[in-house]
Amino acid sequence: MTIASDLPARARPSLRLRALGAAAVLAVLLAAEGCAGLADGRGAPGADAAAAAAIGAAGAVSAGSATRGEADYGDAESDRARTAALDPFEPVNRGIARFNDTLDRWVFRPVAVFYDQYTPEVFQMIARNVLSNLLDPYIALNNFLQGKPGAGFNDLGRFAFNSTFGFFGFADPASDAGMPKHREDFGQTLGVWGVETGPYLVLPFFGPSNLRDGFGFGVDAYAALINRFDNVRFRNTAAGVQFVDVRAQLLPADRLLNDALDRYTLMRDTYLQRRRNLVFDGNPPDDE
Repeated sequence: MTIASDLPARARPSLRLRALGAAAVLAVLLAAEGCAGLADGRGAPGADAAAAAAIGAAGAVSAGSATRGEADYGDAESDRARTAALDPFEPVNRGIARFNDTLDRWVFRPVAVFYDQYTPEVFQMIARNVLSNLLDPYIALNNFLQGKPGAGFNDLGRFAFNSTFGFFGFADPASDAGMPKHREDFGQTLGVWGVETGPYLVLPFFGPSNLRDGFGFGVDAYAALINRFDNVRFRNTAAGVQFVDVRAQLLPADRLLNDALDRYTLMRDTYLQRRRNLVFDGNPPDDE
């Protein structure tokens, strides 16, 4: 098994190049995630700012490398120690990542490509808006739990506004009315409460996570408003459409990931940095 620290010095990318690559993927991921509240095909308010914050965070890592010196990062033993602490289950995680990549290559990505190319854009927009609207009450709850009542009331207002004037969420007039879409989940709430991330994990089917976010993901899945519907066929169909739609939004990131020297390392570092950025609302502290 090869990790970045095991590569020859001339083949191993510098931290600066890795940070720039992570920034590019972060920008695509956050911009795609911001599209969940689309009403006009241009992206939800704040999506560009979120992407800019991600690039800034990666740039800070790159700048830090210049001040600390390349020698610190060129030390193989230091890199191995950091990786062991960050990702103690790396052999297992890499195996699961290969399984996920294979499943994605042969099943999920082809379905997402078909959906993206042949499903009318208006249907994609409506499905995305309706599913996004159903998340707002739970996002509001997490904002309240994180001590952000203003954002929480904004989310409840979005839900009420879009459910009425937006015809049950088919459209997103709340964004045009100055009520921005937020992205909060229970993993972020635990982070705000001071719970450490724990070891990095790759979940079968779902991909990058960590111990804290894995637990949070379980709470999110249980508490989601869509799971309160009694019609099993509707629940399953909605979950399927949501999964495919999210995968379709991430299609632009495929080339960046495929060109990465070490796809696994890039995915891990990007995920952990992105989650840290979300926990601190785009303004993480300088120290780890």
